[in-house]
Amino acid sequence: MTLLPLAYLPSVAWFAHALRGDCVVDLGEHFVKRSERNRARILAPDGPMDLTVQVAHADRPRQPMRSVRLDYSKRWQHQHWGALVACYKASPYFEHYAPELEPFYRREGAFERLADFDLALLERLCALLGMPLPPMSDTYVAARPGDLDLRPRNSEDPAFIAEPYVQVFSDRTPFAPDLSVIDLLFAEGPASVSVLRRCLRGC
Repeated sequence: MTLLPLAYLPSVAWFAHALRGDCVVDLGEHFVKRSERNRARILAPDGPMDLTVQVAHADRPRQPMRSVRLDYSKRWQHQHWGALVACYKASPYFEHYAPELEPFYRREGAFERLADFDLALLERLCALLGMPLPPMSDTYVAARPGDLDLRPRNSEDPAFIAEPYVQVFSDRTPFAPDLSVIDLLFAEGPASVSVLRRCLRGC
């Protein structure tokens, strides 16, 4: 089984595992700062860049993921949407999918907690990809022998193989693997699921 964290605009690898199945998203873990729980990587003209959701009391030790509150004082929603538009407006499917995602960046205060925001975005992304929402666990899931645990920060994923596709700045930058799945979605649209299926060994 593969153990996944709840993530902000999860990566291509995250969705590849979710699509294959035999995985669970752990909602009962502790928040890990500087991780995909509140950070996503997109492609900018100069290369990959991170988008970080601002949270309150990020340094508090062993803070349950479910209790982490969003901090709207730094206008991160406005900054993130501006970055997404600037980076992806020229991609083939941006105009098709942007109206589905923009509301998450226009309603300040609509979500009180990070987990609720991440989960709502995840539900929308799964719907856009035409895939089921992966199973969730409200209690911490202990890794067993043979499990692939992708919850630790910067954990190795031996099953993932980056499947190249034409990215928005492919004329000036080399292919950047394993960005947020929105990079794939804006580039490949309905064909995104086919790319995801080719991203794991043995699939």
